[in-house]
This record gives sequence, structure tokens and C-alpha cells, in this order.
Amino acid sequence: MATTTDYDAPRTTLTADASLEELKARRGRPDMAAADDNDLAAAFELPGSDLLDEELTITVVPMMADEFRCTRCFLVRHRSQQATAVPARCRDCS
Repeated sequence: MATTTDYDAPRTTLTADASLEELKARRGRPDMAAADDNDLAAAFELPGSDLLDEELTITVVPMMADEFRCTRCFLVRHRSQQATAVPARCRDCS
């Protein structure tokens, strides 16, 4: 069970007479929590991670003379969908 923390309470500051053991104890606590988080993250498998070794082949078709690339969404569209010429924007983005 987690303990509650009073965030309105004044923070303790390091003093010149703080012992080395006390400083090491304060420093050791966050490191232990970070190590536990890393162990938890290693247990998860991301979707598509099994496809990392596969090579993808895609046929690239060059842009035709009657097409333009929208400057906002970067999709290639037909000239009939062009709303503004400068900057070249499609009807969906304008």
C-alpha cells in the first residue's frame, strides 16, 4: 500500500551536517524505483515488433502531371481537389 505525501509541507533541504549515509539512502531510493520500471517495461511486447526483420517492398509510382502535393497533409491529390494554388492546399485542408 502506498503512503500519502503532503505536497504542501515544507521540503527538507540538505544541510552541511547531513551524514554521508543519509545522502546515499536518499539517492538510492529513486534508482531502485527506476530499475523496477525498466523491468516492467521489458515484459511488454509492442505490436509489430515481430516484423522488424522482414523487408518491405513497395512499388513507388511517380507523381503525374495532373496531380499536386498538399503542403499541409502531404498527400498527393488530383488537380480537381486543389483549393489554393499558393500554397498548394487540398480542399480538405483549406
